[in-house]
Amino acid sequence: MERYNSLWGSYFGGRSMSSNGKVRPLFGSTGGSHPLAKFTDQRETYGPHVVEQLVRNLTDVKVVVDLGAGSGRDLEIVRRLHPQAKLIAVEGGTEYAQSLAGKADVIHVANIERDDLPLADGQADLIIANQVLEHTKEIFWIFHEVSRSLKLGGHFLFGVPNICSLHNRFLLLIGKQPTQHKVCSAHVRPFSKGDTLAFLNACFPGGYQLTEFRGAQFYPFPGRMSRLLANVFPTFAFTIFFMIRKTAEYHGEFATYPGRAQLETNFWTGHIPTSSQYWPSPQQSNQELVPSVRKEHDPPNS
Repeated sequence: MERYNSLWGSYFGGRSMSSNGKVRPLFGSTGGSHPLAKFTDQRETYGPHVVEQLVRNLTDVKVVVDLGAGSGRDLEIVRRLHPQAKLIAVEGGTEYAQSLAGKADVIHVANIERDDLPLADGQADLIIANQVLEHTKEIFWIFHEVSRSLKLGGHFLFGVPNICSLHNRFLLLIGKQPTQHKVCSAHVRPFSKGDTLAFLNACFPGGYQLTEFRGAQFYPFPGRMSRLLANVFPTFAFTIFFMIRKTAEYHGEFATYPGRAQLETNFWTGHIPTSSQYWPSPQQSNQELVPSVRKEHDPPNS
């Protein structure tokens, strides 16, 4: 009975305890741990062949930035195809940053959800974020900094798990959570082709052009079949890749969008002022705001 409860709770959202009392990750909540994964080649998820195809056709690439560079796999692809380019890695953790020595010309440790990117306006020719954005809440700030840092005509290449993949559609039909977007996991933001393009158009109308869209990994099929299906049906693939080109000058549209749209979430907008009660200016602390709110509800002095 104890084992039954553990399996049932793990699959349907409860905590799973190991024999030594430690909490185990929920069923399917960590990368590659879902039962469907055993039939697939997990290397396909990061789409190195897709990154190579998309980067190969670029010309006059001088400055390339990899956000969440990880092991440096994508930087190595860029180095091979564009050996003259200056490679800049931005990593959130010191462990990965140390491992990038020799793979990037410059390495920065930064929180891309809060910090300014270490780039001048319009400096970058190509910015890459592969399997990074799904881990972030502050999507408006990230796209603000990317758009500020890209030159006019520069490209942003990003790969994300596809919540509308074929296997996720079947799971939703039977009332199951998509494998890439469980509550108790590292992924906090879902993506699909249509919604991502709608996001770009809403925040920065006419600012980007989609030049390439590709798929990689196709659950639950093995390597060769997976790659074939992802090429033919990219919107059903596990991972989707967008190559977008900056086509207009940027004036802070992503950072101001939450305020303009009155989104009821406290998104970070840095130094960009907004007109919504949900985004006080950064220099105002909670301690400064709370008393002024309380005064409005205090009874008048007798």
